Amino acid sequence: MVKPMRADARRNYDRLVAVAGAVVAEQGAEASLEEIARRAGVGSATLHRHFPGRYALLEAVFRERVETLCARADGLLDDPAPGDALVTWLRAVVAHAAANRGLGASLLMGARSAELGSSCHARILDAGARLLARAQREHEVWPEVAIADLLRVVNAISLATEQEPGGADHADRLLSLVVRGVRVPDPPGRK
Repeated sequence: MVKPMRADARRNYDRLVAVAGAVVAEQGAEASLEEIARRAGVGSATLHRHFPGRYALLEAVFRERVETLCARADGLLDDPAPGDALVTWLRAVVAHAAANRGLGASLLMGARSAELGSSCHARILDAGARLLARAQREHEVWPEVAIADLLRVVNAISLATEQEPGGADHADRLLSLVVRGVRVPDPPGRK
């Protein structure tokens, strides 16, 4: 049985994950662990007590981001405009990919198993598939569109723009082009 964390330990853990996410978004997955500990306001020993190595910390950051992305999809399931909800979530996926800055590749190189990548990928696919199915039921997205294809395109956009100055704006323009291709021009009921 895993013993629950004390409140102060939980706060340190959560702060380390949040700060690590911000530092990875700024500097990439090879960001300094000492810098992460300093910004979190904890010592290096505290960081290593929670995360025995770089990959344990990166895994926690990645899992947190995937949970946030999936929760965003869940929150959009009740949106009155299913096509718009799907687009909003796809924009969140682009932001998720941009913030990862080498995180996925670093995790693959240091992975102890393929479980993390496959379970996170499955969760993202499931979250997106529910939004897509709803938009397709309302005839707001073409029926032949598949969530795996949309996610591949979003990933390609993210990879193509991540190193560019103004990459986020460029990614948004490219995603807008994709969206025009998958959305039904004037579905019944849309005004």
